[in-house]
Amino acid sequence: MPEVIFNGPAGRLEGRYQPSKEKSAPIALILHPHPQFGGTMNNQIVYQLFYMFQKRGFTTLRFNFRGIGRSQGEFDHGAGELSDAASALDWVQSLHPDSKTCWVAGYSFGSWIGMQLLMRRPEIEGFMSIAPQPNTYDFSFLAPCPSSGLIINGEADKVAPEKDVNGLVEKLKTQKGILITHRTVPGANHFFNGQVESLMSECEDYLDRRLNGELVPEPAAKRIR
Repeated sequence: MPEVIFNGPAGRLEGRYQPSKEKSAPIALILHPHPQFGGTMNNQIVYQLFYMFQKRGFTTLRFNFRGIGRSQGEFDHGAGELSDAASALDWVQSLHPDSKTCWVAGYSFGSWIGMQLLMRRPEIEGFMSIAPQPNTYDFSFLAPCPSSGLIINGEADKVAPEKDVNGLVEKLKTQKGILITHRTVPGANHFFNGQVESLMSECEDYLDRRLNGELVPEPAAKRIR
């Protein structure tokens, strides 16, 4: 997979990029865990997500947030990292103008950034939020959440306790016109130690069902613009 360097808001960003053979294939952007706690684009879960989308014909990009690896800049507590993610998506879209839709998948800190990106980019039609931390980060911006997606967490996650994730899911499930799918990996901690295979099999199952046209929300009442 080609190593790429592209311009971000705080300097160059380093990524790994795999274009699809289809010009109009959807894009998948994968976002890594917290930069100050060892999170990089080479995290095993991030790599597996990248490979999962690539195998299904997506044009796929993962990258290092500012200050990680060969990406320039310094950690910016989420605001700058959100700008990095938006720049990354802009960069892929500039190479694939025929691609009309995309997905965003984030793990831990990356899931918080991914959900914020979702609010700003109407072309994002699906998301995967892995081990989100509503006890640490504010998710109240999801009002309303614009796309259907998967939220998945570990049953024994002490970093993001299950009750907090359940609270976020319940709040999002009250929204019309989208479908939130929630899965819990039995016995898994925040890092899915020894459980990455179970995690990925849930993610693959969800993605395949969405690509097959399943998991469609009930139509929402049309809003007057």
